[in-house]
Amino acid sequence: MGSESDDSEVVLDLFPWLKVYKNGTIERTAGVEVVPPGLDLETNVLSKDIVLTPETGVSARIYRPNFVTKRQKLPLAVYFHGGAFCVASPAFPNYHTSLNKLVAEANVVVLSVGYRLAPEHPLPAAYEGSWAALRWVASHEEEDGQNETWIEDYVDLDRVYLVGDSAGANIAHHLALRIKESDPGQRFKILGIGMIHSYFWGTNPIGSEVADRFRKELVDKWWLYVCPSDKGCDDPLINPFVDGSPDLAGLGCRRVLVVVAEKDILKDRGRFYYDKLVKSEWKGKAEIMENEGEDHVFHIFNPESDKAKSLIKRLAAFLNQGKDDC
Repeated sequence: MGSESDDSEVVLDLFPWLKVYKNGTIERTAGVEVVPPGLDLETNVLSKDIVLTPETGVSARIYRPNFVTKRQKLPLAVYFHGGAFCVASPAFPNYHTSLNKLVAEANVVVLSVGYRLAPEHPLPAAYEGSWAALRWVASHEEEDGQNETWIEDYVDLDRVYLVGDSAGANIAHHLALRIKESDPGQRFKILGIGMIHSYFWGTNPIGSEVADRFRKELVDKWWLYVCPSDKGCDDPLINPFVDGSPDLAGLGCRRVLVVVAEKDILKDRGRFYYDKLVKSEWKGKAEIMENEGEDHVFHIFNPESDKAKSLIKRLAAFLNQGKDDC
């Protein structure tokens, strides 16, 4: 029998997200803190937690401005948080703060999806849970569908956006591809997707990844842990340009905002995505924003910085483009 010290041996250190011990215990080292919903006095934004699919436990935190009338229908941003598919939640304080600020700036309703995390729920569970969240939103168009009052009273279902950072941006991309020929796509249209510091990757390094071997190996390890497939870092879930990946022309939206950060190891993947998108047969309009001098999801961890505020303002403007502008 192994000793207690053997059981406490770390067999995988997935810095900075989690550690796996010899006895199988998983210790998350980031993204575990939570704050309750409610009225945020600084932004005057209300939030509450709701269950979307009881059978799987997929939940969400929904936000709206405190002062809004039922006649004032607002855009809806369905938000997917980051965390390498294995940490964080809508209740993580940094996400809660960031989304309060976005709702106040943009005057929108936000549904922040609590998808299930790997490794307890291996991929594609995160995608399926996020898809279920979209179906939940779409069901409000049906007579016998869901009846969440904040959706029914305050949301214009003709102005729905998908937004995500890091792993959440990856999810937004895949859902936008899936929605075009889907049932939800027939009930409502996605106007756009906001992709902040997107978590895309690949086996062969590109751009700054070539010289940054340490961070290349780090990101390799993250992905191989949450998705141990035989395709590795060229699985179409993480590399949207390998053989077998859906064509970008199939994106079910009219606008895309790609945000990259100058010091982010993922920045070249974001730029590559934007370049491929504008050269594809997709008929929408793409925009790109670069956060100079900043690293991955800096706005989540330093929301009071001037550049974080600029990012939120740009995203707010993106979410407030009228249907005729898209």
